[in-house]
Amino acid sequence: MYHYTESGLNNVWLANGYKVHKTPYGKAVSIEAADELHEMIAAQLINHKPRLSGGEFRFIRKELDMSQASLAGIFGKDAQSIARWEKSGRVPKMAERFLRAIYREQIAGNERIIEWIQRLNDMDQKIHSRMLFEQAGETWQLRA
Repeated sequence: MYHYTESGLNNVWLANGYKVHKTPYGKAVSIEAADELHEMIAAQLINHKPRLSGGEFRFIRKELDMSQASLAGIFGKDAQSIARWEKSGRVPKMAERFLRAIYREQIAGNERIIEWIQRLNDMDQKIHSRMLFEQAGETWQLRA
């Protein structure tokens, strides 16, 4: 059995579906169908875990491909609040339930939720994007 700590979770073990390879640097492990494995892990967490730990909350957030900042925006918090929840393991019930609902809707193929998550992630990227201006004659403009 392989202890799959690369998931960010301490309680995930694989009975099969992985290969151990020898490299010049030591052993390496490759996981077969990793995306499907992550979907299965998330489904177990969402449907069978009464309370999510901070690490499990982070795992689901990452499966949604959401940054701490974009998720924080939903709750009217800052990214540090999400980081604290994930680190301390004390996730507010409301946040946990909402994250579960978002994940369920995304897996069900709810196009509106998928589009909404993408828009949030795009806005988060724009927050951190660099603005480059140039002078064109007497005026300044945003460089394309």
